[in-house]
Amino acid sequence: MSVLRELLNDIPIPQMVKIRQKFDRTILDNPLQELADKLESSGVMPSILPGQQVAVAVGSRGIANIAGFTKTTLDAIKARGAHPFIVPCMGSHGGATAEGQTEVLQHFGITEETMGAPIRSSMEVVQIDQLPNGLPVYVDRIASEADAIVVINRVKPHTAFRGRIESGIMKMIAIGLGKQKGAEACHQLGFKYMAENVPAMANLMIEKLPIVFGVALVENAYDETCQVEVLPAAEIEAREELLLVEAKSRLPKILFDEIDVLVIDYIGKNISGDGMDPNVTGRYPTPYAHGGPEVSKMVVLDLTHETKGNANGVGTADFTTQRLVDKTNLEFTYANGLTSTVCAPTKIATTLENDFYAIKAAVKTCNILDYTTCKLVRIQDTLHLGEIEISVNLLDAARQHPDIEILSEPYDLLFNAEGNLRT
Repeated sequence: MSVLRELLNDIPIPQMVKIRQKFDRTILDNPLQELADKLESSGVMPSILPGQQVAVAVGSRGIANIAGFTKTTLDAIKARGAHPFIVPCMGSHGGATAEGQTEVLQHFGITEETMGAPIRSSMEVVQIDQLPNGLPVYVDRIASEADAIVVINRVKPHTAFRGRIESGIMKMIAIGLGKQKGAEACHQLGFKYMAENVPAMANLMIEKLPIVFGVALVENAYDETCQVEVLPAAEIEAREELLLVEAKSRLPKILFDEIDVLVIDYIGKNISGDGMDPNVTGRYPTPYAHGGPEVSKMVVLDLTHETKGNANGVGTADFTTQRLVDKTNLEFTYANGLTSTVCAPTKIATTLENDFYAIKAAVKTCNILDYTTCKLVRIQDTLHLGEIEISVNLLDAARQHPDIEILSEPYDLLFNAEGNLRT
């Protein structure tokens, strides 16, 4: 028996209960038609002229309906007699390679065949200017040569800083469209100044580039589209500021303020830039953002298939598993830290042989006197918080919460022969 097993064998894992957390489920019945209608009514389409080459910038997040939104936008551009093409707009993601970024899009169902438009992926950039503070401003070379540029993204709180503008169209322009070099430049002075640098870079790029409009999306707490807006370039900043307030009000969350152990089944770049959303976990990679529950120990068990080995965020957890480490592509993961300048999330957390011992390790170290009283929460990932599992020690709090429904009797977590949780 290994020393680690001996240390952990007597540590109990509490019985669990399945619950449903209830959030506002405002949803668009037909989001693609909503976008088609907004493209028609917003007055932006006459800016697209017949024969123009139009770059449509699409990012790396797992956004609801993203393939459909992209196709709807492409079709509207084609209807104007123009020639749209897709540009991966994702900073250093996809391993900071042209092929990797095309592959990221493929995972979302965005291919040349499904979209009916070419994908032009390159990491080559051109510098178009610099900010007064000296930061260079880069843009994807292919996009810079287009006659028009359209940007599609979800608006949501950022994971590492707070400001009027956080994640959305402006960040997509400044960091995504700047590819690895642009992302690196925007991050160079650190997240302390991101709230200033992101809009400053984006506004300069809007001024210098033929950016025509943005498609801004807001999702409810169930990862479903609840708002679609088409923003003319001149209105992007002002409107996005208001959409961010809306997005923050709809952010999914864990409805318990204090958690001894948080178990997360999957992290990945398709879930969040940090693998798991710190707005949900309360664990932030920088001191410039805050919010969420107080979590004593956190465990991440596995990577999503879509993240292609990028384990950014695992370093903010306390424990992980050998199978996650075995799936990790260190080059993809470290490229993230080297670009963002925040390297703590790319470290490998304390690694146990399987789920069973990783969870036991978190219970052992969560700083409670009686391990049997551990308040444990298990979630699939930070995008899916409707149905989650809680330990029996949280039942009293759950029964008293108006937005929690208890779905099961207590049960033991089941592990397979390899010591991993059965799903």
